[in-house]
Amino acid sequence: MRETLLLDILITGFLQGGIYSLIAMGLSLQYGVARVFNVSHGEFIMLTAFLTWIFFTKFGIDPLLCLAIFVPGGFIIGTWLYKLIFRELKKKTPIPALYEGNCLLASFGLVYVFQNAALGIWGGEIKGYSYLSFSFKIGNIAIIANRLLTLIIAIVISTLFYLFLSYTRTGKAIRASAENPEAASLVGVNVDRMLTLCFSLGIAMAVIGGILVSMCYPISATMGLEYTVIAIIVVVLGGLGSISGSFIGGLILGFIGSLVSFWEPSLALVAYYFVFMVLLLIRPTGILRR
Repeated sequence: MRETLLLDILITGFLQGGIYSLIAMGLSLQYGVARVFNVSHGEFIMLTAFLTWIFFTKFGIDPLLCLAIFVPGGFIIGTWLYKLIFRELKKKTPIPALYEGNCLLASFGLVYVFQNAALGIWGGEIKGYSYLSFSFKIGNIAIIANRLLTLIIAIVISTLFYLFLSYTRTGKAIRASAENPEAASLVGVNVDRMLTLCFSLGIAMAVIGGILVSMCYPISATMGLEYTVIAIIVVVLGGLGSISGSFIGGLILGFIGSLVSFWEPSLALVAYYFVFMVLLLIRPTGILRR
């Protein structure tokens, strides 16, 4: 009985950690490379979750099909936002520390815009839909199909994303722009294009996360901040700018959340904050230092 319970906690943590890893990768790109501390990251998760809910409940469009619809749209919106807001801030504030502070304030503004728009449109009630909610057993452990599907999608996308950054020419240009923008520009890398690409990819990852979250959990107009906090903790836990670190950090946080939620679900976010504070004191560079 005890072994079954422990295995159930581990599987739940693994399934939950897959989503955490995915949403943290987007924020890691935005801040670790583009130097945009986008605290509105979770709002894109929230908005996409609501759009997926509408498409499924009103029009019968499968959430997996929404991936093909919303991800390119999220990428385009991310490109537009970066060019309209953050690139302009970069031109007017060449000092890095001041630029990061201005980006933080600008993204806080986006939080209030998106959150209040969502509250005005959908209200403050919790919503959700049933998608692949049947369960099947592996031994004595019951696994819900939609959570297993989200884990598979998260692992596949995270793996492809890691391979893209590690082995493609564009991925190497992104890493070069992150490490030394001046040197990268000297060898022909369009640094501004790479920074725009990183921000847009970060929004696209948030969009994927929003679809996966809506498939498994209830959604609300105020859920965005919670996922932003989770993404920040995972990024710091894994190491700023480390994609593989974000994946590992997401899994660790998923296990912690699963363990705490077994005794008291309301304390899960408190546990995340505790881990965050301890990590900042003991190892602020994260598991995989960058």
